Amino acid sequence: MQLPIRDEIRSARALVYRFMPPTPQYTWPLLNQRLGTEAWVKHENHTPIGAFKLRGALIYLSWLKDQHPSLTGVIAATRGNHGQGVGLAARILSLKAVIVVPHGNSPEKNAAMLAQGVELIEHGHDFQAALEHAHTLAASRSLEFVDSFHPQLVLGTAGYAMEFFESVPPIHTIYVPVGMGSSICGVAAARNALGLSTEIVGVVSELAPAAAISFDQRQVVAAPASTLIADGLACRRPNPDALDVMLENVARFVLVSEAEITSAMLALYSDTHNLAEGAGAASLAAALQQKDSLAGQRIGIVLTGGNVDRDVFASILTTAQLPARPTEIA
Repeated sequence: MQLPIRDEIRSARALVYRFMPPTPQYTWPLLNQRLGTEAWVKHENHTPIGAFKLRGALIYLSWLKDQHPSLTGVIAATRGNHGQGVGLAARILSLKAVIVVPHGNSPEKNAAMLAQGVELIEHGHDFQAALEHAHTLAASRSLEFVDSFHPQLVLGTAGYAMEFFESVPPIHTIYVPVGMGSSICGVAAARNALGLSTEIVGVVSELAPAAAISFDQRQVVAAPASTLIADGLACRRPNPDALDVMLENVARFVLVSEAEITSAMLALYSDTHNLAEGAGAASLAAALQQKDSLAGQRIGIVLTGGNVDRDVFASILTTAQLPARPTEIA
């Protein structure tokens, strides 16, 4: 897959800005103290759907409409953020959106998608079953399927990375959560387009390690995805095109535990008063895991989304262990 170049990213970003402003990037003193270095957080939890997915959905659906002028509707499978992005983009572009979710999906995420005007269908016991059903419905109902990884999604997500790189001092290392890969591929595209030397580090859950295993073995390898706290990272089989981009552009992967993710969610709330879903906090979890090697570096942390269910976050507030700051007494 060929990554988009600078002018393409800026043109796509201009389209996105018709419907949402750039998201902020801040460095938080308490978070810096906890990490022992200067960290900048890209707040993709501040989009109209609370996650980065809207950017790619707007670009992808606009492209689909250009390619198929008679297009009336789209369909996607999701656990939440992808469906919200597709739902809002479809509403903006006057398209029908059908979203398939597995049984037992988050009621709060389902409600958010329904509020975008989608037709919500529950099918199967996991995401894979929902995905297969969505493909079947796409054919039978003449709907365009919106995949979870596509070059147009990468083009859209590259916009947040270009915003980030152009708005902060030079970053040595950036930590990026990895599900299907559109986010980290967009970061690679923006870095390359700007001619930067920033090291890109992918972050996955220990309970969804397929991308990291595939990266290490340099080929697509499927692996179970059983994470309960970070469903945005629950990839069982990486996309081959995404893997090719990662092999060329990513320095390494970090695997984080469920406990490390929940601690990072708590740290983000404590130090910045921002909500982070599990996948969104994984980047901070990786940086905290590696903080002993980060002294003197300026790092980037991509907070990809903040759509955590109320009951889940309430449990984290009462049970998770907050990672200590260097100034605290053990």
